[in-house]
Amino acid sequence: MTLEKIHREVVIIGSGPAGLTAAIYTARANLRPLLVDANDAEHQLIPGGQLMITTEVENYPGFSKGIQGPELMEEFRAQALRFGTEILEAMIERIDLSERPFKLYTREGYLIEAETLIIASGASAKWLGIPGEAKVPAGLGGNGVSACATCDGPLPAFRNKRLVVVGGGDTAIEEATFLTRYAAHVFLVHRRDKLRASKIMQDKAFANEKLEFIWNTEVKEILGTMEDGVTGVRLYKNKTQEEIIFPCEGVFIAIGHKPNTELFKGQLEMDEVGYLKTAGHSMATNVAGVFAAGDVQDNFYRQAITAAGSGCMAAIDAERFLDSLPVPMPSGEEVTMEGEVITPDHKKIILPDGEVISNKAEEVSAGD
Repeated sequence: MTLEKIHREVVIIGSGPAGLTAAIYTARANLRPLLVDANDAEHQLIPGGQLMITTEVENYPGFSKGIQGPELMEEFRAQALRFGTEILEAMIERIDLSERPFKLYTREGYLIEAETLIIASGASAKWLGIPGEAKVPAGLGGNGVSACATCDGPLPAFRNKRLVVVGGGDTAIEEATFLTRYAAHVFLVHRRDKLRASKIMQDKAFANEKLEFIWNTEVKEILGTMEDGVTGVRLYKNKTQEEIIFPCEGVFIAIGHKPNTELFKGQLEMDEVGYLKTAGHSMATNVAGVFAAGDVQDNFYRQAITAAGSGCMAAIDAERFLDSLPVPMPSGEEVTMEGEVITPDHKKIILPDGEVISNKAEEVSAGD
């Protein structure tokens, strides 16, 4: 099959807050970014990212009365399109980052060549895969079932209600503790008789009077209706093999997140979970010209506002790189598009041919 070739200075993968913010910035810089989007949750996030399955967003600055998640992402997208972002709906199946331009091969027969690449493919919440968990209308996802307490916990639908949190690690404890600010009572369901969370997190949780633990138990089904939302969960006691119906009015799944980084394994540095490693002072990965933003590299904050901020940073990094200005790398060095490497101490510049010159202004100008 003959591939249809597309070449761009900036290519962005993902259309959540990070990807669309990067698109807005690079488009305003007249870099004509191409944003690659695919409606396939198995490989990439749905268009708009996780906010598309969030109801009301109350903590994004600029919307004093709150805004629906899908509506917020429509605003992001419209702003990116306004400045000239091109959006291509295609599924990326293979990527070659061994040389620039980077090559992206899609299922639809496109070969996309990118001088710089911004990866904003996000992370997906891990789900239990049980009945009632899927997004409405197939289940109660978004109608009493959530994977983000920070996003949804303060909403009226969960205030002063009996809530169930599923999990046993730091994520679950943090979510459950946060929810006690708003809920009448929170029940943490864990399939073992001890937590995997850190000791400091456990101590705070055990001291919280509004948080109760249900041990050696698994959630097998989320119960409810479209009209009433969540009404309970079917629990399985794995030691006694007993099943019970436990009344509740909301369920939060907190068994962790999985970054959407399968495409980049073996090419980009990742942590043990799969989050991409970036420089800290920039969004640069270990491959010069490749940047990562949002939940694909952030396993700590995971908020729309922090994702958007890192999208801005990645865009500015890409602009600098294309202008042949140095960009900090995870190694501590700084690299330009021409392949010049500035040492971590900023004292020397290593040229592409291996020649080493001083980076001190007075030494450079001495021979003029």
